[in-house]
Amino acid sequence: MRTRYRRKWTAPLAMLACSALMLSGCADFDNTAAGQNFTPVNPPSPEVPPQVGPGGDAGDSGPGGPGRGNGPNQSQTPIPPPQGCKDFDKAVIATCLDTVAAVAAIPGDGTSPSALAGERKSGRIMLAAAGKDPADWATIPVDGSSDGGLSSLALSPGFAEDQLVFAYITTQSDNRVVRLAKGQAPKPVLTGIPKGTTGNRGVIGTDAKGALLVATGDAGNAGLAADPGSLAGKVLRIDTSGKPAPGNPTAGSAVFATGVHSPGGMCRDQTGSRLWLTDRLADKDVLYRLRGGQPLATPAWSWTDKPGVAGCADFVGATGYLTLTTSIAGNLQNLPVTPDGAVTGKPNVVMDGKVGKPPKTFGRLSAMSMVNPQMAVTGTLNKDGGAPVSSDDRVVIVTPSAGAGVNGKD
Repeated sequence: MRTRYRRKWTAPLAMLACSALMLSGCADFDNTAAGQNFTPVNPPSPEVPPQVGPGGDAGDSGPGGPGRGNGPNQSQTPIPPPQGCKDFDKAVIATCLDTVAAVAAIPGDGTSPSALAGERKSGRIMLAAAGKDPADWATIPVDGSSDGGLSSLALSPGFAEDQLVFAYITTQSDNRVVRLAKGQAPKPVLTGIPKGTTGNRGVIGTDAKGALLVATGDAGNAGLAADPGSLAGKVLRIDTSGKPAPGNPTAGSAVFATGVHSPGGMCRDQTGSRLWLTDRLADKDVLYRLRGGQPLATPAWSWTDKPGVAGCADFVGATGYLTLTTSIAGNLQNLPVTPDGAVTGKPNVVMDGKVGKPPKTFGRLSAMSMVNPQMAVTGTLNKDGGAPVSSDDRVVIVTPSAGAGVNGKD
């Protein structure tokens, strides 16, 4: 049984986020994960939901250390504005890029976070690392003339050994998945994904069994999402050579789920028990809980104001929140979620330039990728319809902490 459920969460931070100035959403709650009919429960109560930077909003210390943030015990000293490509916010680990639509974090302990950052229009991939200038990693020829180009990156499931990276790209003739190593030309993995004037964005992720999950756009034709003979509008589960992965809902078929239109992000917890996909429909933005063989019909949450929901990071184990970026509204949305995947209330909104001490925003945000269970990275898209500052576009650290330590603890 699915029940439409809306309510005001009255915890202090949520009151800020759910004020008249904040975004609101509506949800068709899917509680099959809990194995029971939905009963309202108290939302998780971490001390502080995910915010930005190594110590929240990142202040005087480097990644992993204390800093100024949105937390209750933080300094209100404003961070100076960027000067050219120099950004004084310690949450920023790369500057002066162009439309960072794709990020792939390199796993680590968070002491010196790094990630690959892909520019949508140019196909250039840069290595971003805290305390270092961005370095060229590879360039993929792409067609970035519409909403396509280089739209997603994912490390190989065996990256520690093979150093391979997978990318979702638009070419002159199709959308496709390719793989490449540093400085090398890409090799096709899955080709022939329909291309259109819109609906070319795709997302790549991995599951806990070492398979690739590929969410494809509908190429501007919503009917393709339900067409079993088309690769468009699907979540595909393939092995690293592009073949249907073992254990798919239908043996010999790459289709894992149907009903995708314009995917923005995909994320999961470490065990793979919670798998999420964001999508943008004609009338709303949505978040889906992915389950193999089930069409994407009832969202776990929806946004009728269409903030451009993009990437996501499953911080549920650390904070009780699924954190999402938005590429139009330009904020973080923290959605309270239980360990079994049930959404328990409205998202609270941070990093929107309105709340926080001091308030802050990085503008339009794109994909997210987890460095570890308590840190992720995201990119900015301010050079693509936003209001860029001198250091845009950037790669930014997001953590669950808004104080000196995890969950705001000293």
